Amino acid sequence: MAIPRFVFLVGFMGCGKTTVGKLLAGRLGWGFFDLDEQIEERLGRTIPQIFAQQGEPYFREVERSMLEGFLAQAAERPTVAALGGGTIAQPENLARIRAHGGISIWLRCSLEELRRRCSTLTNRPLFRDAASFEQLYQQRLPYYQQADFVVDVGDRSPSAAVEDILALGVLK
Repeated sequence: MAIPRFVFLVGFMGCGKTTVGKLLAGRLGWGFFDLDEQIEERLGRTIPQIFAQQGEPYFREVERSMLEGFLAQAAERPTVAALGGGTIAQPENLARIRAHGGISIWLRCSLEELRRRCSTLTNRPLFRDAASFEQLYQQRLPYYQQADFVVDVGDRSPSAAVEDILALGVLK
């Protein structure tokens, strides 16, 4: 198996994609790309503002376009990318990632731990209440399960999660 040039961290909101991604990129000496941060920077608004003003379909189109742009321009440097919680629930996005030689790693975390981590956050437009949170998680679960690798992060520190990713043996 060829060493991938792109590693995409996927998972539900609160699983630690950005934190783990930055640590992993640092350990590997790779670049780091956070799709949600890039969307906010490009549009000059937060994700909750984008959802409120233009809706989720608009956001998903921007997300798809930004992912395509990243894949087209990032070939020069190996990169760890943190994707938004719903990015991978758009099947064409996983196909794009794989077509560019990227691998996906699901940062798996229990629903209870995710709910605990997200309960005080105000920047999650799709976290309204416990019932809708669980429903959204269940809707996205089949997509997360399609990831190339799974790393459990629920009771693990971000550093331990990085060690688990490195122990997969697919990154050098």
